[in-house]
Amino acid sequence: MRSNRATVRAGVSMAATLPMIAGALALGIPAAHAADTPARQTLAGTKPAWATPKADKGATADSTQVNARVYLAGRDAAGLAAYAKAVSDPNSPNYGKYLSAKKAQARFGATKAQVAAVKSWLKSAGLTVTEVTSHYVAVSGDVAAAEKAFGTQMHNFAKGSKTYRAPAKTASVPAGLKGAVLTVTGLDSAPHKSTHDDQLPPPDAVFKNSGPFSSYYGSNVATTLPDAYGGKIPYAVKGYTGKQLRAAYGAGSYTGKGVRVAITDAYASPTIAFDAGTYAQKHGDAAWKTSQLHQVLPKNYTKTKECGAAGWYGEETLDVEAVHAVAPAADVTYVGAASCYDDDLLDSLSKVVDKHLADIVSNSWGDIEANQTPDLAAAYDQVFQLGAVQGIGFYFSSGDNGDEVANTGTKQVDTPANSAWVTAVGGTSLAVGKGDTYQWETGWGTEKAVLSADGKSWTNFPGAFTSGAGGGTSKTVPQPYYQKGVVPKALATANSADGNRVVPDIAAIADPNTGFKVGQTQTFPDGTEQYSEYRIGGTSLAAPVIAAVQALAQEAGGGKALGFANPAIYAKYGKKGVFHDVTDRPTGTDLAVARVDFLNGFDAADGLATSVRSLGKDSSLSAVKGYDDVTGVGSPANGYVQSYRRH
Repeated sequence: MRSNRATVRAGVSMAATLPMIAGALALGIPAAHAADTPARQTLAGTKPAWATPKADKGATADSTQVNARVYLAGRDAAGLAAYAKAVSDPNSPNYGKYLSAKKAQARFGATKAQVAAVKSWLKSAGLTVTEVTSHYVAVSGDVAAAEKAFGTQMHNFAKGSKTYRAPAKTASVPAGLKGAVLTVTGLDSAPHKSTHDDQLPPPDAVFKNSGPFSSYYGSNVATTLPDAYGGKIPYAVKGYTGKQLRAAYGAGSYTGKGVRVAITDAYASPTIAFDAGTYAQKHGDAAWKTSQLHQVLPKNYTKTKECGAAGWYGEETLDVEAVHAVAPAADVTYVGAASCYDDDLLDSLSKVVDKHLADIVSNSWGDIEANQTPDLAAAYDQVFQLGAVQGIGFYFSSGDNGDEVANTGTKQVDTPANSAWVTAVGGTSLAVGKGDTYQWETGWGTEKAVLSADGKSWTNFPGAFTSGAGGGTSKTVPQPYYQKGVVPKALATANSADGNRVVPDIAAIADPNTGFKVGQTQTFPDGTEQYSEYRIGGTSLAAPVIAAVQALAQEAGGGKALGFANPAIYAKYGKKGVFHDVTDRPTGTDLAVARVDFLNGFDAADGLATSVRSLGKDSSLSAVKGYDDVTGVGSPANGYVQSYRRH
């Protein structure tokens, strides 16, 4: 999630040799969402929902500058979507018949004539072409030129407490372009404000967990603390490591050998190679090989203060360390975006597709569905479809705010996890017991109550909702075919009688109270930067864990790319031993852990806070028998990786 930034790690031995791959040419082409009119072709979704007559503040000044991207639909947008489905569907004769990046471009990409026609039209309207890729033509110019090009007036509209520019009606392009244009982004200014380039800041202030801890779930019972749910509860685990997660999710002897995994986030941790190598050495993971971690980074970073660049370092570290812990032989490529804005994140995804940098892509970022405009959805889906035809699968964390009501006041899912072309990864609370044995999982959802002043009770137990796995029913994305017959009708039709996309598809460990230990260089109170370790969670953890499990599955299948995995995942639903069917009360009673935290996040100098964290309490969402909107079909069981073996 934009707030769930992901993390990456690399080996110590690679600190000096970490290769940097130059920015790639864009090769992907979108799927059309346009409808013809006699003189112009409208571009559906280019007028945002918040640009209402009531919010209209009047015309934007003609001299106001606009920076936009005109995304190219390519020579066969409908064919791209159809082929993406065919190669991803186990029941299709074309299943697994992937195309190379070059062949995908030749078959579905924009022609030179289409690009030339789009450039000519934009220039004739008075816009300046600033960049041309195989995905889009970027332009800049004043509002008057943009209005001429896109057939709509620009007005200022109130959105919350701020005012932004947006088209007063749906944008359009000349019909003579014959479907060459997929969509245009940047006409509304809400998500596209640009700032000057900046340098990356130092690591965030140090964070540490206080003890006591459990080394495995239930190993250290809080006998001196009050009861919860009728009995004593264990202290939170210190943080699971790769050995425990591999055992929980059925890794067996597989290591991800020969499989390429990419991770996208914004920015790049300057200490990732050292941190990842140190972590692997300390926790018994295989040492990183010299050529095992790669970075693809932009020339310049932007909006570093606005996006909280240093906060993304920990997320990157988490992603890399989690992938390597679960799939220690997989090749990892970190692709850093120039900022946390959609244009830059889209560019990072496009780089993976354009150069086919990996078969599996982990993405621990996103936003609420209400903030996604259809023009951006179309641009994202274009990249996902182009990836699918090449055998590339995208995995997105489902969010950390449950149904989003506590966070936004409105029940909604997160995006891009809501896309029908990605695998949305939900979250669980995981109990790994003595001897690395899987005990159970609940849906991740936390309620917190603090210890009373006299230490004899929990105040207002079980307390307020703090966080939980994102999930629910999309309001904008129709139900994909692979969910039919698996997702309960009541969930699918929650927002439309015709049925919509339900999130997530699959799940893994996410609860920070049963979380994963990471190691990262952080800034200490005395100003020094030192390596230290802490427990972390979120669906930012679940996504790379599932990506790593998919790497194991790909190895089990002889190295054949899994591609867009949802059709295969849903086809395995109900088969014995493939998924853990996660429920909120797996032991028949409510569950909780005790947690002690430093008030200052670093040491006991300012005191400690003791709390009880209830498990399986995810806002209005519930993990129940069968498919649910917290954990999807469940988490990988011992038979999951094995189910991909060729017989």
